[in-house]
Amino acid sequence: MGSPRNGFSYTAAVAANLVFITGGSSGIGAAMARVVPYSDVRVINISRRGLKGYDHFEADLSDPAAWRGVGDLFAREIKDFAGERIVFVHSAGTLQPIGFAGEVPTDAYTRQVLLDSASPQVLGDAFLHAARETRAECHIVMISSGAAFTVFEGWSAYCAGKAAMDQWVRTAGAEQARRGGRCRLLSVAPGIVETAMQREIRAASSEDFPSVEMFVGIHEKDQGRDPEEAAREIWSLLERELENGAVVDLYVPAD
Repeated sequence: MGSPRNGFSYTAAVAANLVFITGGSSGIGAAMARVVPYSDVRVINISRRGLKGYDHFEADLSDPAAWRGVGDLFAREIKDFAGERIVFVHSAGTLQPIGFAGEVPTDAYTRQVLLDSASPQVLGDAFLHAARETRAECHIVMISSGAAFTVFEGWSAYCAGKAAMDQWVRTAGAEQARRGGRCRLLSVAPGIVETAMQREIRAASSEDFPSVEMFVGIHEKDQGRDPEEAAREIWSLLERELENGAVVDLYVPAD
């Protein structure tokens, strides 16, 4: 691994596959990095913190000032890429602050809206711009949630952000299909996965999050999914002939 350059810890190795993962330092993002199914691959983790063993581009995606730097990263890395496949996995997101709209701190709520609603669209657009300069097979995978289509009181910004993400994927995927674009888009709700986010949920008060006992019960029954198992299933979707802009829900309720 090379020296940090403008907040970017990098390797100079050339690989046949290039994978960008936002939020790759923990949760589903880290699991997606660990189980990438390609043997010759370079993974770039775009997040505030690094993940050992992977290139790291430091960025706080709740800050719009960071988005241009990520777009520049896409453009720079894709321009000179001569391999087979490029994948952008957007996993970054936050549930904080948990609480009712109009009752939580305004600044924190604003950062949540920027991260959960705006950054997927802006970064997705930046990737599509950069992908026009390559002959490689390109994919965008957005990590969504059942919150996109379910009302969870206390999660207004999170629910709205995931719904916006899904609709962006549907629309941009249709646009790529119409134009004969090189990029295929997919949004995936992985179900309830045992990550740090689930611990945040279970720690919430019922006043701020009335559905908390449902998530506590799922954990007590050991019904949460293993992160790497969920990540492998998400990766496998790229091998299927799905419609460009497909939105997939992997959650299957237990009997």
